[in-house]
Amino acid sequence: MSSVLVTGITGFIGSNLAKALVERGYDVYGLVRPCASRSLQPIAPVLDRVTLLTGDISNLQSVANAMKFANPDFVCHLAALTPVRYSFEHPYQYEQNNYLGTMNVAHALMELPDHKRRKLIAASTAEVYGIHAVEKPFTEDLPLKPSSPYAVSKAAGDMYLQMAARVYGLNCLVLRPSNTYGRLCETDFIVEYLITRMLREERVFVGAPDSIRDYIHVDDHIRGYLLSLERDVPPSRVYNIGSGVGIKNRDLAAKIAQIIGYDLSKGVFGSYPLGYPLRPIISDQPYLVLNANKAREELKWSPTVELDHGLERVISFWRKRVYSIA
Repeated sequence: MSSVLVTGITGFIGSNLAKALVERGYDVYGLVRPCASRSLQPIAPVLDRVTLLTGDISNLQSVANAMKFANPDFVCHLAALTPVRYSFEHPYQYEQNNYLGTMNVAHALMELPDHKRRKLIAASTAEVYGIHAVEKPFTEDLPLKPSSPYAVSKAAGDMYLQMAARVYGLNCLVLRPSNTYGRLCETDFIVEYLITRMLREERVFVGAPDSIRDYIHVDDHIRGYLLSLERDVPPSRVYNIGSGVGIKNRDLAAKIAQIIGYDLSKGVFGSYPLGYPLRPIISDQPYLVLNANKAREELKWSPTVELDHGLERVISFWRKRVYSIA
């Protein structure tokens, strides 16, 4: 039985990946940062089938201890601070966790015996591409022009791993996924925010209505990691994981409103809710859509959940939850 260490196992992607790995018969370890308010609810369905290790990715010795205990065949590095807007107010914290944390995971893995037989799959993000003048789906060879402290921290880790593969022989792959939806515990990201507020008949705010984004369902995102584990591809590869189809935020809101039956005239377009973390306007990408042809060809990955169907599934879940809470 192959073993997998998942950093960020209680997060959105980490918890879903842990469930999928357990179902496939992997021996799963999860790195959990010490935190008094930490909720294990996201991994409740598989909590008795995973081994949780306490550790902080920003501390090399902490990660090294966990790595030695798990002795994994694979490492899926998903731990990170992710809300883009908060990174403008807390840039040092993002660099410490996301960039240095990624370095620590890589070096802790390379301290293990025969590290070249082990594989690291690391989460980057579409945000690393930043702003480009040409509005066509981005390919992996596009220059990285991050436009937020969050994106800088992820781009730095992304590039460090590629360097480590070439220089140290680290066996790693980097995935750059697009916006992912399907959260069952969080409502701060756009899809779940719009759905839950519309279900409650509350006013919604769409701050950048004409920005174009690429959305994938969490099931397709997770398949990207599973295929990365199982496919025999050369190290240092970077893969976009996205639908290749862009949609304006205003059209996304309209699509969700139509499914729910929400009167979109109650929506506010072009401004954010009171108290929403400020993001410099100049930093906001007008277009962020990914070309995933490389993943299609080499990983045999392709999205299987169309946006309309995926939204209906997520709305169905939140409809039951919102009304049960109410």
